[in-house]
Amino acid sequence: MSLNGREFLQGLAIASAGGMSLQSNFASAQTTAQKFYDLPKFGNVHFLHFTDCHAQLLPIYFREPNVNLGIGAQEGKTPHLVGEYFLKANGIKPGTRDAHAFTYLDYVAAAQNYGKVGGFAHMATLIKQIKASRPGALLLDGGDTWQGSGTSLWTNGQDMVDAALLLGVDVMTPHWEMTLGEKRVMEIVNGDFKGKVSFVAQNIKTSDFGDSVFNPYVLKVQNGIQVAVIGQAFPYTPIANPRYFTPDWTFGIQEENLQKTINEVKAKGAKVVVLLSHNGMDVDLKMASRVTGLDAIMGGHTHDGVPIPVKVKNLGGVTLVTNAGSNTKFLGVLDFDVKGGKAVDFRYKLFPIFSNMIPADPAMNKLIQKVRAPYEDKLNEKLATTEGLLYRRGNFNGSFDQLILDGLMAQKNAEIAFSPGFRWGTSLLPGQPITRENLLDQTAITYPYTTVTNMNGEMIKTILEDVADNLFNPDPYYQQGGDMVRVGGLQYTIDPAETAGKRITDMRLNGKAIEPNKTYKVAGWAPVSEEARNAGGEAIWDVIERHLRDVKVVKAVQLNEPIIKGVKNNPGMVALK
Repeated sequence: MSLNGREFLQGLAIASAGGMSLQSNFASAQTTAQKFYDLPKFGNVHFLHFTDCHAQLLPIYFREPNVNLGIGAQEGKTPHLVGEYFLKANGIKPGTRDAHAFTYLDYVAAAQNYGKVGGFAHMATLIKQIKASRPGALLLDGGDTWQGSGTSLWTNGQDMVDAALLLGVDVMTPHWEMTLGEKRVMEIVNGDFKGKVSFVAQNIKTSDFGDSVFNPYVLKVQNGIQVAVIGQAFPYTPIANPRYFTPDWTFGIQEENLQKTINEVKAKGAKVVVLLSHNGMDVDLKMASRVTGLDAIMGGHTHDGVPIPVKVKNLGGVTLVTNAGSNTKFLGVLDFDVKGGKAVDFRYKLFPIFSNMIPADPAMNKLIQKVRAPYEDKLNEKLATTEGLLYRRGNFNGSFDQLILDGLMAQKNAEIAFSPGFRWGTSLLPGQPITRENLLDQTAITYPYTTVTNMNGEMIKTILEDVADNLFNPDPYYQQGGDMVRVGGLQYTIDPAETAGKRITDMRLNGKAIEPNKTYKVAGWAPVSEEARNAGGEAIWDVIERHLRDVKVVKAVQLNEPIIKGVKNNPGMVALK
């Protein structure tokens, strides 16, 4: 189905007038929608980009972080800006739709006003409209697509594979896809995607001979101009996720190989070269300064919504670095004007997808209903109600993570609990029911095992130090994970600017200092070792479901966060009142 401009704008107006828009009549709703989603055609090479949707087929709420620290050289720079600092740096007016989309400010009231974001059916409509004025435009999927929901878990990613095909994805690179295992990934790439979606990754090799597992790039022609899209999978997949899912493959940044690949595609005639990356924003910024020949890096992994591309200088010129948020909340559009065999100008727009402003695409809606039908009752079963806002994203903790920590300690009778610093996971507004689907949005992984371990104080400190270094190492190439591990029961102080092994101090439990040689009972989940898999601990969703049924009503959650040194006036952190 293809919509012309008039049909699309009429649909926008109907959607907006029927949703929680400030506009109360058809004409003003139409005007608002038209202005918000109007994007005049520019240039002759076009890329559309979404990333890190984490299997969210339906519209959702997703709160942006109030803590996204940049330390050292990264302080005060994109993407490490939050709240009003972010608005000022990006020229966004407070109290607007964009301000709500890109920041946590006045989140609950704004979410109630502007409604949910994302959803594949709504994104599909926007993609069709933008493509209608951009012949040959390529749709890029930055990965983390096949994981993150109940239906993706139960269908082994098939729901998202089918949705991506219907959406018209042209090129994809992976990360969490790998947690389905090598066999399943290859089944999709060589089956469902064959001849339809180019699954590219220049940095995944066989562990025996170092051969490419996937095509490193794809060449396409847009309006008579040859373009190349190179894939960059998450470099630290076997570290951040269980190695046993990909035992025969190696990953890594592979910077030298990337440069060779860029040179190769240029030798084959590519006039525009884009890296579809799942490195994370800081890694992409460093990479852009070191390799030459890339016109843009369209990035993911760190879930940063970056409305203005960062222009990074290198020996070959300038590379644009973008990042398109998460959860189908955003769609990036990058237009190049190519003349004389090179890109001479560009335009970039990162659209927030407000579900009540964009009509749902009927075909995608039908697919989503079909996918969900066998599971609808199971997904919608109410487990509890929340009195406060539940969210995940933030460097040190989120209220949904705190709920998981509290549940682990209560159900496993543990003194301390650890929960991974995952960035994915949707948000719930005060008063909403917590359904099984909401719980799975926070926990749906293929290694959900819970653990209970007797751990001495020295080991606890080692774990915290290792995760802190993954997050705050001054060299982005050594930042190997998500956010800081969430901690329940234990209090500690962290100095992110300190050196490895010296960031964590003053660990306490119930006001008493943690003793290096004393043993503590620690609960956790999502272990990456084969030993933990073989032990087969209870699935995290079963543990927290039991907890939610016990408490029935989740009171406003008090976050257990560390004391953070050296971050006064850091624009990547705003303490909540």
